[in-house]
Amino acid sequence: MKLNTPRWWYRRKPDHARVARLLLRPFGVIWAAATARRLTRTKAVTVGASVISVGNLTVGGSGKTPVARELLRLLRAEGIDAHALSRGYGGRLTGPVQVDPARHDAADVGDEPLMLAGEAPAWIARDRVAGARAAVAAGAETLVLDDAHQNPTLKKTVSLIVVDGETREDEWPFGDGAVFPAGPMREPFVDGLARADAVIILLPTDLAAPSPELLALFAQKPVFLARLSPDAGPPSGPLIGFAGIAKPWKVERSLVAAGADLKDFAPFPDHAGFSDRDLAFLADRAGLFGARLITTEKDWVRLPAAWRDRVVAWPVRAQFADPGGLLTLIRAASSQS
Repeated sequence: MKLNTPRWWYRRKPDHARVARLLLRPFGVIWAAATARRLTRTKAVTVGASVISVGNLTVGGSGKTPVARELLRLLRAEGIDAHALSRGYGGRLTGPVQVDPARHDAADVGDEPLMLAGEAPAWIARDRVAGARAAVAAGAETLVLDDAHQNPTLKKTVSLIVVDGETREDEWPFGDGAVFPAGPMREPFVDGLARADAVIILLPTDLAAPSPELLALFAQKPVFLARLSPDAGPPSGPLIGFAGIAKPWKVERSLVAAGADLKDFAPFPDHAGFSDRDLAFLADRAGLFGARLITTEKDWVRLPAAWRDRVVAWPVRAQFADPGGLLTLIRAASSQS
């Protein structure tokens, strides 16, 4: 059973859930040790293409998939045959397989690869090396790895980490720094940052600039700013929102900031499969308010086909403030590899 992300994970001051934090901290030590062992003992493989890793230091909610999708768009606009490579979390296929949105659904390949496949050729593989070789054999010149900062199997040309820029209301992207399950970190902050070549701070739509204190953490790394922007405003009229992402409250906040007449909002666990009971509940709420249902693009692709006409997808995209600077960094690293 999947559980909703604890919001107290992202509270910087450890005043919330003190007992849970204390009880879970030893498991975080074990998790961090296992991650460090895997990173140090695995020999990275070269596959004959530039490899750009788009990852994060936390277990989710930073916006890495929109960033990976926009990076694919930028690279392909430059004439580079860039392909996406994902583990395919949540899908039943182990790969390597190229994602075909006309043939595959989220149950096959996962929700995020389906989103990436709308921008560029996308592959899923539990074995990243096998997936990379399949993509290169199909003509990929550059691979964009979605969520691979803690996966050491491929030699990376550039390692980018995406950081959620939301720092209001005592929210902090790294919480109090505790490692999963005591907090949101996949590994200690210092260890993860040391392997990054650059940092992407992803700002919500209604936040003018990142916190100076957050920027100061990355003073020794190139930092690129990006912003999540909706493709269009939310539809008019009453709406019932729902989302199954790592930080569903961010979707609720973004809808309100965009002017949505939001009557209610239902959070679900990340990558949640929507059961008949869930959908019946949402339909009842919509009927009560005479509202339409609205969700994220990532959630929409996980809906049963019969429900997609009944739910509005609200796509958002990452837009870089300095896309040219990011491409220059990638070109420089690729020329040296």
